[in-house]
Amino acid sequence: MYLPVKFAESRRAELFRLVREHPLGMLVTHTASGLEANHLPFLLDEERGVSGFLLAHVARANPVWQEVTDGAEVLVVFRGTQGYISPNWYPSKQETHRHVPTWNYEVVHAHGRIHVRDDEKFVRGVVARLTRAHEASEPQPWKMSDAPEDYISENLRQIVGIEVELTRVEGKRKLSQNRDTRDFEGAVSALEERGRQDLALAMKQALDK
Repeated sequence: MYLPVKFAESRRAELFRLVREHPLGMLVTHTASGLEANHLPFLLDEERGVSGFLLAHVARANPVWQEVTDGAEVLVVFRGTQGYISPNWYPSKQETHRHVPTWNYEVVHAHGRIHVRDDEKFVRGVVARLTRAHEASEPQPWKMSDAPEDYISENLRQIVGIEVELTRVEGKRKLSQNRDTRDFEGAVSALEERGRQDLALAMKQALDK
């Protein structure tokens, strides 16, 4: 990934925050038929290993778990908030007209070694942890015990667990840090007016780096 210094994000806590808040990752693997990409919700386990682990599951019918070699290098890409930035939002554009459109975004590239875990205990644990994480904000969180055990067991037999042992994590937050103050603030204001508070907030937070 091209990483200009101004946009590089190397803080572990910030990188992992982005992964937790945007857990749908794109798993990129290299198979005999070429590059493959699968989109999976991942669970981050920061405490295991030197750099942490990513946990997920795939459908048993998905050939990816049979096509990868145990320990093979993979890449998981997580995308944070993103959006279009118009040059018309920069006050200085009205003076010089020397601006062009751009795109602001946050992204994390998690490199690691993949391991297939085709055992019921591991898969059940991953599903339970994913469920707890994403049901936590519900007034009455769904839990696996809400469904009949035979139904849960049958569904668990249809999926296979995977884990990615992280070896390197890098991030990029391209959020107009290269703009002067008034143009930066002009872009933030324009985004807020258009209901893009998420991107406006990310831009403001990037200045605190």
